[in-house]
Amino acid sequence: MATLDCSASQLAQLLGPNSTDAATFICSHFDTVSSKFSDTAYAVDSTYLLFSAYLVFSMQLGFAMLCAGSVRAKNTMNIMLTNVLDAAAGGLFYYLFGFAFAFGAPSNGFIGRQFFGLKDVPELNFDYSLFLYQWAFAIAAAGITSGSIAERTQFVAYLIYSSFLTGFVYPVVSHWFWSVDGWASATNPDLLFGSGVIDFAGSGVVHMVGGIAGLWGALIEGPRIGRFDHGGRSVSLRGHSASLVVLGTFLLWFGWYGFNPGSFTKILSPYTSGSYYGQWSAVGRTAVTTTIAGCTAALTTLFGKRILSGHWNVTDVCNGLLGGFAAITSGCSVVEPWAAVICGFVAAVVLISCNKLAEKLKFDDPLEAAQLHGGCGAWGIIFTSLFATEKYVNEVYPGVPGRPYGLFMGGGGKLLGAHVIQILVIIGWVSATMGPLFFILHKLNLLRISAEDEMAGMDLTRHGGFAYVYHDDDDSQKNGFQLRKIEPNATTPPSA
Repeated sequence: MATLDCSASQLAQLLGPNSTDAATFICSHFDTVSSKFSDTAYAVDSTYLLFSAYLVFSMQLGFAMLCAGSVRAKNTMNIMLTNVLDAAAGGLFYYLFGFAFAFGAPSNGFIGRQFFGLKDVPELNFDYSLFLYQWAFAIAAAGITSGSIAERTQFVAYLIYSSFLTGFVYPVVSHWFWSVDGWASATNPDLLFGSGVIDFAGSGVVHMVGGIAGLWGALIEGPRIGRFDHGGRSVSLRGHSASLVVLGTFLLWFGWYGFNPGSFTKILSPYTSGSYYGQWSAVGRTAVTTTIAGCTAALTTLFGKRILSGHWNVTDVCNGLLGGFAAITSGCSVVEPWAAVICGFVAAVVLISCNKLAEKLKFDDPLEAAQLHGGCGAWGIIFTSLFATEKYVNEVYPGVPGRPYGLFMGGGGKLLGAHVIQILVIIGWVSATMGPLFFILHKLNLLRISAEDEMAGMDLTRHGGFAYVYHDDDDSQKNGFQLRKIEPNATTPPSA
């Protein structure tokens, strides 16, 4: 916000002779009012960012419910515990190292080197609210990965990968694209291809990082027992609760209004002084594009899966909705609402296609996390480079006349080139770090649980019992017996 200035000497000339004291008195009060306005602006922006951080953190509950509903009942406590672990371990390691690696300026283009353990925070450009907001993003990336390797992963492996991802792998990527010193950042004075990478809220930085990490984890572990039969045909291992899946999806939807609009980090920024139109309008537009992309993807998935499978499947629709959100996250602030329809439609097609490819390759991801966040996130990066508008790009990223924008909007191909590089370097970086980590854990027998534990379920073998009590007097657990699921036999007559 611009400061209000008052000069006692100039004011005294206007008030007439012998008015110096009066002018000084007026200006002192004027300066006090100006300081109050400045203080209010800081408070409003900080409160906005904190509220956004709370919304993004609420997505952890959404991830927990979505994961719990998507796995079988015998692994519910395990997957819930891993979601708690993502937040707890991620909080400690992001505090010690992650935030410094991501935003520790001044630094170099590869990695930050200030603010370890939040030393020297707060300062002019970094307050505690920014740390909290960025921590919520980091643990979201870890939560994505946990879905890909659900139902078959040792607890110690979760501890190791979650700490490494939130403390090092993710922060380095966020430094590249979001720090002012990052080599491909849209705020770096030395812009890549004259444009930098416009990944506003993280289709690449968050979703692709989590999705590619999950891809490597699931590939190295291999599919769950029973996911493919002896002939190689896919066997559906359905999650035990569609209700939890829907609840988790709505919680994630709610949290996404902090994820995308909150990425402005400030709201009290006028584009033209005295106008009704300012950054608060861009915040609203970002929420609208986010909503439209998700809704379009959900409906496209609904009818697409109906054509392919003959069913109206609520779980598929929920995943389609989230795929639309993951895709629009990159360009949500710089595209028109009508373009969000295209984003959501293509995101649904990408997700369905990736799932078909995963089946053919016998790739098992219980939550479709690699396909959803990796595939749709990559599409979102390309989408932004095609549909970013000149006006919105210059408002959100001011100070660079002639900055390239979307190819289909007349802005040339430089932004597309920068975004292709972003996709390639994220795939390369995450593969070079998380791939070897999962492979080492596999070789040390620290990654996958035994076949016996997997068949019995980790709740019983690793966590002391089932998540659900099926009877008031649960004698099966008191005596150490495993509950058996009774399936209808082949002679059961079909219902009328």
